[in-house]
Amino acid sequence: MGELLRTPLFDLHAELGAKMVPFAGYKMPVQYPLGVMKEHLHTRAGAGLFDVSHMGQVILRGDSYAAVAAAFETLVPMDVLGLDEGRQRYGLFTNDAGGIDDDLMFANRGDHLFVVVNAACKEGDIVRMKAVLEPNVTVEVIEDRALIALQGPAAETALARLNPSVAEMSFMDVATVDLNGSECWVSRSGYTGEDGYEISVPATEAEALARALLVMEEVEGIGLGARDSLRLEGGLCLYGNDIDTSTSPIEAALTWAIQKVRRPGGDRAGGFPGASRIFGDFAEGVARKRVGLAPQGRAPMRAGTPLFAAEEGGDPIGEVTSGGFGPTLGGPVAMGYVGSSQAAVGTEVFGEVRGKRLPVTVAKMPLVPSNFKR
Repeated sequence: MGELLRTPLFDLHAELGAKMVPFAGYKMPVQYPLGVMKEHLHTRAGAGLFDVSHMGQVILRGDSYAAVAAAFETLVPMDVLGLDEGRQRYGLFTNDAGGIDDDLMFANRGDHLFVVVNAACKEGDIVRMKAVLEPNVTVEVIEDRALIALQGPAAETALARLNPSVAEMSFMDVATVDLNGSECWVSRSGYTGEDGYEISVPATEAEALARALLVMEEVEGIGLGARDSLRLEGGLCLYGNDIDTSTSPIEAALTWAIQKVRRPGGDRAGGFPGASRIFGDFAEGVARKRVGLAPQGRAPMRAGTPLFAAEEGGDPIGEVTSGGFGPTLGGPVAMGYVGSSQAAVGTEVFGEVRGKRLPVTVAKMPLVPSNFKR
C-alpha cells in the first residue's frame, strides 16, 4: 500500500478505526468498527457518510452551455442539450464497438458541465475528453476538492441542520450550497438506492464538514463493503463487474439511460461512439441481458458463478457478475447475465457452486425498492 494515494479524509478514517484497503489506486476504508452488516443496515435506517473522493471531478467550459453540451454528446448517448440547469443525469462513455468504457454523472451548472467519473477509469476518461473536446471546450480536472456522500432516509434531516435549503432539492437536483462555512456543490443523488446527497467540498474543509455530520446521532461512517452491498441490493452496476468495454447498454439493461432524442428516429440520433451496434441492439434485440438474481437457500453466489438453464447438462447460459449477502433482505442477492430467453422475472436458472447446481430465480431490479425523493 506504500504507493497508494490518500483522500483528504484519510486521517479521519484512521482516527475512526477504519480498516483500510487498496481500491482504485487509493487507500480506502472498507469498514469501520461497526462492521459491514451494521453499516449497511444503519444506512437503510438512518444516514451513512461515505468518502468517495477517489472519484474524478471535471468541469467542462466553452462559449456556452449549449456548445459544451453538443460537444459532450459526441461522447455519450445521452441528452445533454436538453438537461435543464440545476439538474443531473446518469451517462455512459461508449466505445467504437458499442461497449461501455465508463459510467458517470453529469450536471448542468449554468455556464458549465460538471462531470463525475469512476476512480479506476478517470485517467482514461480525462484523456478521452481532452482529445475529443479541446480546444473548443476546456477540460478542467478538479484536484482540490473532496467528494462525500450522505445516504439514507435521515440524510435530509441531518444535512438540513447545516443548511435548510437542501430539503427543497429533489432527486437529481444540483445546487451550490453553504455547508459548515464551505461552498459545496451538492446533488441529491448517490449510489445506494437510498435518498441522499453527494457533496463536493474544498479538500481543506472536507474533514471539518465530515466531523460536523458525524457528531449527529443519525450519521455513521460507512465503508466500501456496505457501499457494495447497498448498490447491489439497489440493482446498480459496478463498472468492471456488471458492465465493461464489451457490454452494450442494451445488454446491461441501461436502455432507460438513453433518451429518445438520441435513439433511432430521434432529433439527434446517433453521433456517439458505437451507435451502429447500439442501434442494432435496439432493432434486433440482444442474446443476453443483465438481470437481478435471487439465489434460493442461504449460499451466496459470487461473481464468476456460471449459470445454467437446467439442473443437469447443457452449457452455461451466463454468469453472476456481482453477488453476496443482502443484509436488508436477510439472504443472498446477485445480478448477472443470462440468455434473453431466460431473462423474464420468475424464471428459474441454476448457479454452479463447488460443483453443485443450486436454484436461482430471476428477480425484478432493484432487489430492494429505491427510496429517492422525486
